Amino acid sequence: MAAPGRSGIRLDLQGSGVADVETGLPVLDHLLERLARYARWDLVLEVEPGTGEAEVAEAGDALGRALADRLRAGRGYGFASMTSAEALASVVLETSDDPLVVTNVDLTEARVGGLGTDVVRRFLDQFVGGAGVTLHVRLLNGTDTQHVLEAIFKALGVALAQACASEGGTS
Repeated sequence: MAAPGRSGIRLDLQGSGVADVETGLPVLDHLLERLARYARWDLVLEVEPGTGEAEVAEAGDALGRALADRLRAGRGYGFASMTSAEALASVVLETSDDPLVVTNVDLTEARVGGLGTDVVRRFLDQFVGGAGVTLHVRLLNGTDTQHVLEAIFKALGVALAQACASEGGTS
């Protein structure tokens, strides 16, 4: 278990897409497992239990910090569009000295995981700060919240794998 208020993370960019994620929020665990699968990384992430909002923030920050050096050593940019049923999402990211999330996705009313906040936005805000990236997320189509979230995290996984890869194409 991670120390109070902290997380434990192991990340293997040469993995096969296997993930063991325990954030305290099953929906976030599932989404991060999708991200790892589509990035083809092995990920172990455990977040100390707390409020849902704190768990989301810690998970985003921990993943971002774990990737920051790898993003800067690699290409530093990536792009992907992915689907999940009727949902189609596009993600573009690049390393930046001014981390920022720009998105047209508003899930504030979705109450994902029983939380009263936009879980994805909170996660992404913390992730970009830890990773040092500018991230654009566009929902091109989709109405089912779970499908929209899956499409976003699948696209994020593919874009991150590209960004962490060396200029020669391998991570």
